[in-house]
Amino acid sequence: MTKSRPSAIAMLSTGELGFSISGVRNAIWTSIEKELEPLDITAAQFVVFNSIAMGKGRTIGEFCRVLGYDSGAMTRLLDRIEKKGLIRRVANPDDRRSYLVELTAESAALVPQARRRVQKVFARLLDGFDEQEAVALKASLEKILANVARAT
Repeated sequence: MTKSRPSAIAMLSTGELGFSISGVRNAIWTSIEKELEPLDITAAQFVVFNSIAMGKGRTIGEFCRVLGYDSGAMTRLLDRIEKKGLIRRVANPDDRRSYLVELTAESAALVPQARRRVQKVFARLLDGFDEQEAVALKASLEKILANVARAT
């Protein structure tokens, strides 16, 4: 009598899904860090710059949600970026207790270079995927995110 193998869903449900996603995230982050090294910016700094450039973040709270940082860690990150002269904090006209983060001319010039480097990383990671596999990957990730949103 042969043992039947557990289904992929059963295996992923044991925690394998989390390990796989964490492994992929760590590999992506490490690859981006290495690619951005010549520009003297980190992956987290790039996320801040890119969020501002795309109009998807200008406050500590918005950056915290994107990066999964708490406000203390985000403040320290923004302090390091500001010390480099790559962002400036300006008063928030809608809330005098907070401020908005803006790119400086120097960081605005870095964004296109950094984006090209990050795109190279993702192109390498997707090497060997055909269009159908890429569409399936995107749909699978979106489905997981939708399930998370429903569960919270």
